[in-house]
Amino acid sequence: MFRAFTSGVAAAALLFAAGSALSQDFSAERISNDIRTISADEFQGRYPGTEGERMTLAWLQAQYEAMGLQPGGPDGQWLQPVHLKRFTPVEGAASASWTGPDGVSHPLTAGTDVVLRAATNDGRATIRNAPLVFAGYGITAPERNWDDYGDVDVRGKVVVVMGGEPEGELFNGAYDTNYESGAYKADEAFRRGAVGIVTLVPQPAASPMWQRAAQFGNRTRTLTPGAADLEFSMAINHDVAHQWATAAGLDIEQLGSIGSGAFKAVALNGVSLSVDAAETSETLVTHNLLARIPGTERPNETIIYSAHWDHVGGEAQHPNTPGDDKIFNGAWDNASGTVGVVEMARQLSQAPRPERSIVFAHMAAEEMGLMGAYGYAADPVYPLETTVADINIDMLPLSGPTRDIPIFGKGQNDLEDRLQALAEPLGRYVTDDSMPEQGFYYRSDHFPFARMGVPAIMPWHGWDWVEGGKEAGEAAWRAKFGADYHKPSDEWSADLNFTSAVENLTLLYLLGVDLANGEDWPGWKPTSEFAQVRARSDAARQ
Repeated sequence: MFRAFTSGVAAAALLFAAGSALSQDFSAERISNDIRTISADEFQGRYPGTEGERMTLAWLQAQYEAMGLQPGGPDGQWLQPVHLKRFTPVEGAASASWTGPDGVSHPLTAGTDVVLRAATNDGRATIRNAPLVFAGYGITAPERNWDDYGDVDVRGKVVVVMGGEPEGELFNGAYDTNYESGAYKADEAFRRGAVGIVTLVPQPAASPMWQRAAQFGNRTRTLTPGAADLEFSMAINHDVAHQWATAAGLDIEQLGSIGSGAFKAVALNGVSLSVDAAETSETLVTHNLLARIPGTERPNETIIYSAHWDHVGGEAQHPNTPGDDKIFNGAWDNASGTVGVVEMARQLSQAPRPERSIVFAHMAAEEMGLMGAYGYAADPVYPLETTVADINIDMLPLSGPTRDIPIFGKGQNDLEDRLQALAEPLGRYVTDDSMPEQGFYYRSDHFPFARMGVPAIMPWHGWDWVEGGKEAGEAAWRAKFGADYHKPSDEWSADLNFTSAVENLTLLYLLGVDLANGEDWPGWKPTSEFAQVRARSDAARQ
């Protein structure tokens, strides 16, 4: 089946290259003009909850109405509200203590011994004498034959984990996996019935690293929609961890290496934890905007093109920005991706109606931590089980033609194979993003989809220029990124080059059309951490 599929999309690419395939006309001039519009000073840096949001969403709606597309949000609306809860610790309200087998209570000082946050939606945590379990890295990865939890029951208990993940090729080498994230560890602990999670920072209490972490532990934070509803999260230093292990009669040296794969969770027998925390909350309401082309044959199966419409605002959000220009216009990040999705919709709206539905999703508050995409994933308008794929666009490439199409998360799912089959007849090739230190796969709006098991892909900026090769391409990209990323200088300019953007959009158009008129389902690679999540809903796609 896969061989037949690859030959089919490759043939489609050849037909397209010859000018005989599906009609489309991506316009670099139109892309440039639209970016100029929504990155203008009047849009105030497109910060959520401001007049800049209202203007951006109104502009987007007008574009889709002019195309004749349907509203794609809940209840036939254009907008999907996203409620973001922001929590600030109540001064002096956080306290914790632990009790050993001798029954003696030992107080822990918040901000010195521990960093403590209420993790629930009500901003309150009250835990009394909860048993502790040390679960190594807190990872269960069946595709890697790895399970830190083993047979230990953590229901009603507090899980203690190390941050990060084991080093080495088993966990993707230089590229991090999702298992290293605190959010994954909290999700896994919650799924197993734990009431709280404690992250061990392997630093003594006197270390500058720990003291910096403790100093900023009481900042206002925004709760991620759909986050694990644990009662609390906590960080402890090595000194506290040593006290707990000693009280439980554990010799750390005898536990075996937690990075070997042989370790299994152990209870800290006789040691329990009590916690109180309280936080005030405020709610920011922002909005995703969705438009839809309903499928003719299988309308309940959905392909999503996504991009975030927001940026980081202006003087109100950044009053101390040096110089006179205090508006972060975000022309590249991400007016370009926003316009790319609009342009994609314009082309697909003029093509024959697809068999599956296509949704164009403009996500809110990406710059605040992918909040709009997390909000959609937590409360999807279209079932994630029958969402075929998410194709995300964040910052269109700004260069002449390139041979390469870097993607975030190469090796994760077979969308990259489909893209490669389309690109190869055109003399192009798919590669990784070349920057493992950035952790890019977990930093844009495709990731909340991937986390829920939906195959997701995001193309990036090619470095292998047709004219100049990799050396020129990388140097130009790094210069542009260093000069303008998240700075007021990220503004529209008439000399921005959208040639590569049009090339990439054309391939993403072909990918979407192929998915929308196919019957098969893209899948995760056997080594992907998201394969086990998708497998839980296999029955919905039979």
